[in-house]
Amino acid sequence: MTAPRDRELIDALDAIEVKPFSGTVWRVRREGHDPTIFYAGGNRWDDGSFDVLYTAMDRDGALAEMRFHLSRGQPVMPSKVRYALHELAVDVPGIIDITDWAFLERFGVEKGAFGKMPYLSRETEYSACQRIGEAIHFLGSDDPGDPSGFIVPNARREGRNLVLLGDYMPFDNVTHIKDHGVIDWSAT
Repeated sequence: MTAPRDRELIDALDAIEVKPFSGTVWRVRREGHDPTIFYAGGNRWDDGSFDVLYTAMDRDGALAEMRFHLSRGQPVMPSKVRYALHELAVDVPGIIDITDWAFLERFGVEKGAFGKMPYLSRETEYSACQRIGEAIHFLGSDDPGDPSGFIVPNARREGRNLVLLGDYMPFDNVTHIKDHGVIDWSAT
């Protein structure tokens, strides 16, 4: 049985203004893979029970996120698998911005440890983030007054990420603008 949702968290999220967002975001994907596909991976902001699309709001943020995941403590980055940088246009009916550290810390996300835990210990850090993401999903819908995505801090560098909720995002509102080609990790 799953734990009941935190009413204080639900109320706090529900009090955040929902705004539409249109703009450019960035994503790194394995070469040949569609960068607009949503998935339920059980990562930082999703518990695996709903589909999301993780994007960075700036190019360097997308690169930093993937660099971390590829290196995961390995002394040499994988050399045979190739990744490409993609620019996407998104038109989101409603997003909430939860980049306020006072808000995140109130609900268990530690700023000093955010993105710094060893990869194998990430579940400790992820549980608070996933609880927040699941609560946003619970509050979400395709109605412009409800969240269909949320902005969070980038865990790898100063910047912001946009997490889109697949259940509430019209898929044609995510458009691939440009494939910027295979990334040369030695130059980034």
